[in-house]
Amino acid sequence: MTDRLKPGDPAPEFTLPTDDGGTLSLADLRGRKVILYAYPAAMTPGCTTQACDFRDSLASLQAAGYEVVGISPDKPAKLAKFRERDAITFPLVSDADKAVLTAYGAFGEKQMYGRTVTGVIRSTFVVDEDGKIEQAFYNVRATGHVAKLRRDLGLD
Repeated sequence: MTDRLKPGDPAPEFTLPTDDGGTLSLADLRGRKVILYAYPAAMTPGCTTQACDFRDSLASLQAAGYEVVGISPDKPAKLAKFRERDAITFPLVSDADKAVLTAYGAFGEKQMYGRTVTGVIRSTFVVDEDGKIEQAFYNVRATGHVAKLRRDLGLD
């Protein structure tokens, strides 16, 4: 199990393929606050709810200085279908080998339906303008998480 990140830790750097055929690096976003959220699988009910909540809050998050990026092990083609189907308006990045998810402590053992399984741990990371972890939330709920995050960030 990878160690979990704490406030003040450097955010693990990454350059990953995006849903639109390009790449996105954390370094590309330096100077801006970033909300990086890890989700298990595109086009599943919980992940769709969470992505749509971020989509619906995007304008106010951006007005407060935050960029939103979703990360999952899905291939870019599946992420593109997800973006198109649900009108996702922020970048989705593919971490097919799960190296970045593991570096963030968002891949490993978790409890699901009373069993221990290995997979993506639904998590959200707030990265400051200098690339440091400002907040790290693990085992978040798909429903209601964005509203709670907005409260935690003092936006509501």
